[in-house]
Amino acid sequence: MTTKLSLGINGQDTVKKQRPVNLDLSTISLPATAKASILHRVTGVAMFFALVFVIWAWAYSLQDEQSFEYVKGLMQSPLASFIAWGTITVLIYHLIGGIRHLIMDLGHWEELDSGNLSAKITIGLWIVLAILAGVWIWF
Repeated sequence: MTTKLSLGINGQDTVKKQRPVNLDLSTISLPATAKASILHRVTGVAMFFALVFVIWAWAYSLQDEQSFEYVKGLMQSPLASFIAWGTITVLIYHLIGGIRHLIMDLGHWEELDSGNLSAKITIGLWIVLAILAGVWIWF
């Protein structure tokens, strides 16, 4: 490991170290809390884009009776069912993750063990509810 002194901002000495950089994301093991946080952010973005489809369908279906029948027929296609399931799934996770964050803001589940447990429960509950939403939509 080499150490190099250089002048930094405002003439202060800084130390630069060569550090190993791991760019292979498949070797990084994230804790459950990180996975839960990342999923919460991803589902928020996914909801934003999914709502474009939902708002279009609502607005178009309210124009007249023919538009309503068109949207109704469109919603019965397998692609629309998948989009509806995906929208409901991301909404479910974002809601559960949001409740978890609210509870953490109140001062609970901030310790390492309870935070990991709440993250695992959140992800597990989401998987169960996503499967139930799929059953509800397709059967």
